[in-house]
Amino acid sequence: MSTPVLQKHYTDKVAPALKEKLGYANPHQIPRLEKIVVTSCMGKSPDRKVAVDDAVAEIGKITGQKPSITFSKKAVANFKLREGEPLGARVTLRGARMWEFLHRFINITTPNIRDFRGISPKNFDGRGNYAVGFADQSIFPEIELDQIKRNIGFDVIFVTSAKTDDEGRALLAELGLPFRDIKKAEATEGAAA
Repeated sequence: MSTPVLQKHYTDKVAPALKEKLGYANPHQIPRLEKIVVTSCMGKSPDRKVAVDDAVAEIGKITGQKPSITFSKKAVANFKLREGEPLGARVTLRGARMWEFLHRFINITTPNIRDFRGISPKNFDGRGNYAVGFADQSIFPEIELDQIKRNIGFDVIFVTSAKTDDEGRALLAELGLPFRDIKKAEATEGAAA
């Protein structure tokens, strides 16, 4: 099996650029993408069991890997939720599948978003990992629009080996994740007001 395009781009261009930019002497210090987690929760759906099955099918189409079902850890009476009831679906991508998903996400999925001006660079967790959420699955090209039964929201989490948010942001930006320019966005909002 051949090396995915984005993985080759990382080893040839991104890693040396990050090594120089961040001033690392040891190549093992260079931040790298470890895994991508795609997750969805159907907590509010009245027909939760059917909704979870739909989420499993949709995530499977999007990622090319069968997701695992997540279950509730405790009962919550206000949400009519019992312990051990299916709540959502999650898949963890590593290796070649991770690189291929990221390539499709950057080059095909994000340009499909209506009025897309970039994703927010603020959604980092303090340790270099980045999460972005989407309201429905129609932005993914693998989904046939006439087959959609319900809107399913997704979270896509990029887990990196970076120690800080700045290192994680530098890694993801070098890989081509289309971050919105915060200063430019604030300037246009200030001019419009």
